[in-house]
Amino acid sequence: MKVRHNVRAVLLDGGQLVFLRRGWPGGALYYTTVGGGVEADDADLEAALRREVTEEIGATIGPATEFLTLTEPGEKVTVVQHYFRADVLDMDPDRRSGPELDDPDIGEFSPVRVALDASAVESLEPQPPELADYLGERAENWGA
Repeated sequence: MKVRHNVRAVLLDGGQLVFLRRGWPGGALYYTTVGGGVEADDADLEAALRREVTEEIGATIGPATEFLTLTEPGEKVTVVQHYFRADVLDMDPDRRSGPELDDPDIGEFSPVRVALDASAVESLEPQPPELADYLGERAENWGA
């Protein structure tokens, strides 16, 4: 069984959470965390996280702390999602550089800020549901 590791960032920026609004032409919009697959040349999970955050939203982050790990067993590949919390130090969309940005069919792919409270997080219905539940129970305490 092959195992693929992904890194995902729950980002805090000025008292707000930053999610990624995604959607393809003809498909429904959905909200998720910034992140993606760990590549062979990433030194470790945090290095992969920093690369993904820069590629997808052009941001630099402070220290990152892993807070949740979800395993999604599959027939051919098991995916392990590593979720980290980090503060955005700065963000410049001109620094975005991920390969997905060169895809003409990428559709909606932009950062969205929401209030640091359970109802705001729930209104986005972030994917996956386990992350939404976790954030709904704890996000407000992160601003303290």
